[in-house]
Amino acid sequence: MGEDRSWMYRRRDEMGYWNNEFNAGVEIFLDFAFSQTDPMFCAMNMIRCPCSKCWNREWHHRRRVQSDLITNGFMDGYFIWKRHGEIIHRKRRCTQVGESSSAAAAAAMNNIPSVDQLRDMLHDAIGPNFFNNENSATGVEDATQFDASFDDPCGVSTESIFEEPRGDAKEFFDLLRAADTPLFDGCDDGVTVLKWVCELMSAKTLFNMSVTNWDYVLKRSLMAFKKVDREKLPTDYYSAKKMLRRLGLGYKKYDVCVNNCILYYGEYESQCYLQCPVCEEPRFKQRDVHSAKPIPRKSLWYLPIIPRLQRLYMSRKTAEHMTWHLNCYNENEKMFHPACGEAWKHFDNTHPEFASEPRNVRLGLCTDGFTPFGHSASPYSCWPVFVSVYNLPPTMCMKQEYVFLSLIIQGPQSPGKNIDVMLRPLIDDLKQLWYSGVQTYDSFRHQYFLMRAALMWTISDLPGYGMLSGWSTHGKLTCPYCMENSKAFWLEHGRKTSFFDCHRQFLPPDHPFRRNKNDFIKGRTENGTMPERLSGDEMRSRIHWLPDILFGKPPQKQEIHGFGEVHNWVKKSIFWELPY
Repeated sequence: MGEDRSWMYRRRDEMGYWNNEFNAGVEIFLDFAFSQTDPMFCAMNMIRCPCSKCWNREWHHRRRVQSDLITNGFMDGYFIWKRHGEIIHRKRRCTQVGESSSAAAAAAMNNIPSVDQLRDMLHDAIGPNFFNNENSATGVEDATQFDASFDDPCGVSTESIFEEPRGDAKEFFDLLRAADTPLFDGCDDGVTVLKWVCELMSAKTLFNMSVTNWDYVLKRSLMAFKKVDREKLPTDYYSAKKMLRRLGLGYKKYDVCVNNCILYYGEYESQCYLQCPVCEEPRFKQRDVHSAKPIPRKSLWYLPIIPRLQRLYMSRKTAEHMTWHLNCYNENEKMFHPACGEAWKHFDNTHPEFASEPRNVRLGLCTDGFTPFGHSASPYSCWPVFVSVYNLPPTMCMKQEYVFLSLIIQGPQSPGKNIDVMLRPLIDDLKQLWYSGVQTYDSFRHQYFLMRAALMWTISDLPGYGMLSGWSTHGKLTCPYCMENSKAFWLEHGRKTSFFDCHRQFLPPDHPFRRNKNDFIKGRTENGTMPERLSGDEMRSRIHWLPDILFGKPPQKQEIHGFGEVHNWVKKSIFWELPY
């Protein structure tokens, strides 16, 4: 492609006839633009129209773009076709060798996404299904199917029938248009409608602004910008959220019994269930008869894990790193990642079919309670549940953006053993990810694959461990390793359990502390061995005989026979529903 593009602004010759050089140049431009494989530049057989009326804001088919260029000419100063793939490719090559533009660096320092980052976010959010299947879903036909009458000197018709995108296609192109549309004519380069709305939404979160306050700031800002086309901008907080919903990942909100007996999920999700079938407490708050929408007494927020895992592969920035663990090697026999550990290798040997696909995901679950309103306020315990992805390298897997908030369990009391009720949506998704998997697009390898996932570990403190495992962490049998072999004893005057001198049994047989009679319990030596660690099958056989219990506040107190004497089980944990 020649460097001299002065032909772009010489549509007619000195005699007023159509310039053949211009017509040939338009064909060169169209061939280049439609040869792009990146959907950021060419999607659904459409590109941005760079004519003097559309200004790269409208997406059209080849014949329509050709017609507009012949009729209106190119937009001013568009010698570098950066919106059609020319300059972007050059930047990406620089980025690969460690260079970056000053604008991108400044955007990273200010934690505000640049325009190119917004476009990447849009394509990650819309997913590959849009570009592969949307032609038939939206009614947008291929350019060769249009009926054209060739009145133009170049044989291009302006009377072709074009259909507008609908549904998801319309939402996507509206966002692309917002990402490219300047906030107002003459504003600084890079300040687009989408970027401005993102900054306002970020300010609401950073400064804890109320919805009323945010709406006021928005209206005052629109009054200050006299040149702003208000039809392109949101009018309030609700319309701004609606505009950005395709960028983010949604959540689901479920009602919960006030006593944590049941989750109104699945068969109970319908609003025809007005009270808990266990404790008979009402589901909704008592309100005026004329109130439009009932308000639940307690709620659970669930952020589905499946689309978040799919986004890791749909994003070009993370898809490559999701198979890092495959080439992980244990240097100097030091463990620096779970992939170096025995548990990971044992799981691979036990489930070779799962391990044969390195893109399958290994997960960890973490939960703990905290007081969101400070210690001086009324006691309130909120329990978030996080899911971490261990496919990523050590420099990434523990970063905040790759630790997914999955559940928000509302207080004011700790859920205790009733946490299984709240974990039901997450467990159902984990079962689906193991048994059937989900079709996922790998943007690094440009192919679909069946993604499966397994929950490998749970991470918590000792009270949290008791809630998740079902083994109570109170009393003489607190230790989940010693179990019924615990050597703890009761302090009569202190009125509490003591675990003093229980650790010597874990020492090597020839350790001098085993024969020490003075510094531990007086006159006692330790000749016992450490308790045997139960295998997964042995633990499952013990769990099998545990009865099913009712959660929350059942009519009668429930206690498993032998509790506190031969075992400390209070429930059969919901994690035992997972087959691995």
